[in-house]
Amino acid sequence: MEQECHAWVEVSLWKEGALSPPTLIHLFEVLQECHEACRALCLTSFLLLLSSSTAQSLTNQPKLTLLAAHYLHKIPPRTEEPTQHTAKMSLYSEADSGYGSYGGFASAPTTPCQKSPNGMDGASTASLGSSSSTSPLSQQTTSPDIHKSQSQIWNQLSQALNGLSDRAKEAKEFLVQLRNMVQQIQENSVEFEACLVAQCDALIDALNRRKAQLLSRVNKEHEHKLKVVRDQISHCTVKLRQTTGLMEYCLEVIKENDPSGFLQISDALIRRVHLTEDQWGKGTLTPRMTTDFDLNLDNGPLLQSIHQLDFVQMKVPAPPILQLEECCTHNNSATLSWKQPPLSTVQVEGYILELDDGNGGQFREVYVGKETMCTVDGLHFNSTYSARVKAFNKTGVSPYSKTLVLQTSEVAWFSFDPASAHADIIFSNDNLTVTCNSYDDRVVLGKTGFSKGLHYWELSIDRYDNHPDPAFGVARIDVLKDAMLGKDDKAWAMYVDNNRSWFMHNNSHTNRTEGGITKGATVGVLLDLTRRTLTFSINEDQQGPVAFENLEGLFFPAVSLNRNVQVTLHTGLPVPEFYASRSAMQ
Repeated sequence: MEQECHAWVEVSLWKEGALSPPTLIHLFEVLQECHEACRALCLTSFLLLLSSSTAQSLTNQPKLTLLAAHYLHKIPPRTEEPTQHTAKMSLYSEADSGYGSYGGFASAPTTPCQKSPNGMDGASTASLGSSSSTSPLSQQTTSPDIHKSQSQIWNQLSQALNGLSDRAKEAKEFLVQLRNMVQQIQENSVEFEACLVAQCDALIDALNRRKAQLLSRVNKEHEHKLKVVRDQISHCTVKLRQTTGLMEYCLEVIKENDPSGFLQISDALIRRVHLTEDQWGKGTLTPRMTTDFDLNLDNGPLLQSIHQLDFVQMKVPAPPILQLEECCTHNNSATLSWKQPPLSTVQVEGYILELDDGNGGQFREVYVGKETMCTVDGLHFNSTYSARVKAFNKTGVSPYSKTLVLQTSEVAWFSFDPASAHADIIFSNDNLTVTCNSYDDRVVLGKTGFSKGLHYWELSIDRYDNHPDPAFGVARIDVLKDAMLGKDDKAWAMYVDNNRSWFMHNNSHTNRTEGGITKGATVGVLLDLTRRTLTFSINEDQQGPVAFENLEGLFFPAVSLNRNVQVTLHTGLPVPEFYASRSAMQ
C-alpha cells in the first residue's frame, strides 16, 4: 500500500495539467487513512506547490487551505531537536511557500513534541502564528506583510516569466525566419544555378556561332586555293597540248624530203617555236598557291577571358536614406542630403534626385551625379515640394528613398545682386543699399526671381538730391543695364520724381499720378503672380491704379538710379493693408 500510494501521489501531483485545487483536495481526502509516509510526501509536495507560480490561485481555496492545516499536524512526531540547518530551511519554506500563514488556525492542535515535515515542531509552528513571539525571525515571518511579500515575489516571478515568454516568442519567430531563410536559400540556389547554366550555355552558343563563322572562312580559303590550282592546271594543260602539237608538227616537217618546201616554212616555224617557248616564261611552271592555310586562330584573349570568368556584384544598390537633419529650405531653394544604408556593401556609381513641381505634379530629375548633397534653386515660394532620391550602378537603379516633403518660404528674403548689376552701381550694407557713381541711370536687380505667388518689398529713399527720377519695378534677367528701367520691353516700372509718377514699359509712359518722393519716403512694389498684376505704393498708399496686368514668366526685383539717389531694400514684408482689404472685397 505504501509503495502504491507513494507512486500514485507523485504521479498525480506532478503530472502536467493535474495541479488544480479539486485534484489536490481529492488527494488529501483519499490519503486520510493512508500511510504516514504518503501524507508526508503529499504535504511536502504541497509546500513545493505553494512556492510555484500557481500558488496564488491554489491558496485562495478555503477547503484546500483547511486540509493543509489539518494534515500539517498529523505528521508523526520526531524526537530529535531541530538543528540550525533545519530551522533555516523551515524559515525559508515558510517565507517562500506561505506555510507560516497556517499556524494561526485555532482548531489546529499543537503539542510541543510534534514536528513539521520541514523540521519545526508544533510549538515553533504556534509561535510563528503568534504576535507575542520574541524571535526576530519569527516576528518577520508572522507579520501581516507576509502575504504582501508573497504577492510581490509572485508578481516579480510573473514579470520575469512574461519577459522570458516574450524572448521565447521572439526566438520562435526567429527560428521560423531562419527556416524560411533555409528554404529561400535553397530556392535561390536552384534559381542561381539555372541562371549560371543559362549564362554559360549562352557563352557556349556564342562560341559555337563564332566557330561556325571561322570554319566558313576556312572553307572559303579552301575553295579559293582549289580554284587557283585548278585554273593553273587547266591553263598549263592547254599550253602543254599546244606545245606538244607544235613539236609533233615540227618533227613531221623535218621528215619531209622536200628541201625547198622546208626552206619556205622554216622561218615561220622557227618563229612559232620561239613564241611558244616564250609563253613558257618565268613563273609559268611555278604554283600560284601554296598548300598551307595561312590562318592563325588568336585564341589567347579568349582563353584569358575564360580564366578571368568569375562572379561579380550583380545587385542594384539599396535605396538611399535622406538625412532629415541636414535637409532644409531657404527662401525658394532646397538643400537635400542623403547617404547609403549603413550595412550596404553594394557599389554605387551615382545618384538621381527628383522633385515634383510644387503642386503635387509629376517628379522631374534635378540632379544626377556622385555627390550626396544638392541645393536646388529657383523653386516657387510658399509651395510644398516632394523630394526623393535613388542610386544606380552598372547593374541597374535602386528603388526610391522615402519621400521627403519640403516647404519653401512664404515670403522672400533677398538682397541686390552685384553679379548682374551695371558696373557703376555701388553696394553697401550687405548688398541691401545701392547708389551709383554715374549721372546716367543704371540698373540693378534683386538676387531672387519670382514666377509664382504674392510678393511685396519696399525701398526706402536714403538720399534724394537735385530731383532725379529713379525707377522701381520688375525686369527680366537680360534687361538693359545702362538705361532707365522700362525703356525696353524687358522691364515694367514706375519712375517718380518729387511731384508725380508714371508707369513705363517698352518706353511707353502711362498713368501720370500726382505725388512724388523725398528723402525718407518709402516705395512699395507688390507683384501678384496669382492675379498676374503689378502694383506700386508710396508711403504705404497705393500710387495710381494697378500698373500692369497679364504678367507671366520669371521676374526679378529691379531699380534704376543715378548718383543723386541712394535706396535701401526691405524684404520679407507682409502684404500692405490697402491690397489686403481690396483682396478681401474681391
